Amino acid sequence: MTITSSNASPRILVFAGSAREDSFNKRLARLMADRIDTLGGHATFIDLRDYPMPIYDGDLEADAGLPEHARRLKRLVMEHQGLAIACPEYNGFITPLLKNAIDWVSRPDGDLGGLAPYANKVAAIAAASPGGLGGLRALPLLRQLLSNIGVTVLPDQLAIGGAGQAFDEDGSLADEGQLGKLDGVCQRLVTTLDTLHRA
Repeated sequence: MTITSSNASPRILVFAGSAREDSFNKRLARLMADRIDTLGGHATFIDLRDYPMPIYDGDLEADAGLPEHARRLKRLVMEHQGLAIACPEYNGFITPLLKNAIDWVSRPDGDLGGLAPYANKVAAIAAASPGGLGGLRALPLLRQLLSNIGVTVLPDQLAIGGAGQAFDEDGSLADEGQLGKLDGVCQRLVTTLDTLHRA
């Protein structure tokens, strides 16, 4: 389902590439969802922990098709116009969890083409890390992956270093400058989607 009504707020699926309960990137994703709602979008936050899937295996797919959680996630991506992803950095790369989720969603399912869920999607990306670079090394890799499957990734992005001290108790960002940058990323996503679907 794709919403095209000029009266509808852009629907944006928001998640982090981490299953850890107290993940900094999960905090960041929840904050992105909150800011998107505040700035005129309609955010749906999901936790990839609720969509457990085996590591992608072509033989498994051939024998049994897509796992049920992959089908659920594929439908969710189809139902939203945009994506907002908070991406952890593992040894300078995106996480296996995030890559695996993106890969399973990209597989065909019956008459539904593999890359159909990603067609005409626009994404905003961000990262948080305890290190000084804030996950900055993983973001170009996520950008490349999403671009390869047909997603338009906005040039704006945010990398939050020192994540252990970056968040207030209420889940917001302690630094007003960083919060302003995050609002800029979220606002551009909402505005871009609104413009595209009102044209």
